[in-house]
Amino acid sequence: MANAPELHWSKPNGMLPNSRFPLLVYRNGVDGGGEDAVRERFRANGWLNNWRYPGIYDYPHFHSTTHECLGVASGWMVLDLFGKDGQRLKFSAGDVVLMPAGVSHAMVEHSDDVMVVGGYPDGRDWDNIQENRITEETRRAAAKRIMMLPIPVKDPVFGKALQEWIDAPSSVDAELNAFRDGLDPV
Repeated sequence: MANAPELHWSKPNGMLPNSRFPLLVYRNGVDGGGEDAVRERFRANGWLNNWRYPGIYDYPHFHSTTHECLGVASGWMVLDLFGKDGQRLKFSAGDVVLMPAGVSHAMVEHSDDVMVVGGYPDGRDWDNIQENRITEETRRAAAKRIMMLPIPVKDPVFGKALQEWIDAPSSVDAELNAFRDGLDPV
């Protein structure tokens, strides 16, 4: 079973909203991985609308209608996170990534046998906002949707309250007032 998750923080970056919530990485969150084991864990904790895919998209994108969890069922992958000058992290079989809505992500390397299972809180549906196609209007609308999303009831690995997000700084305390104000018409 996984230990406490790693926390990776982001801020708005150019046209990317990213998130006031930390991206959470549960190393070996589903011991050894496996498609069925990952999917069953996610479903047991209310992360539904599951899919399986050999990795994730290889272009920078984010979601504005839901948060997302990614479980590496087999192999490994490397993701670029948070946009230009962000972070690059490697994930292996059994690792689970809890991606807040708005966080840019793209797969940049992977093993030949990589397989990922995804899920969304309460089975929400996802959109796909590609970084290289975003407009100012799209950015504003997406950021507003993201800020209205609730914190999921349970984390996808332990099935407990998402304390790391509950305890995250408010948008005011995270010094995002200018960002928020910039979303509304002047």
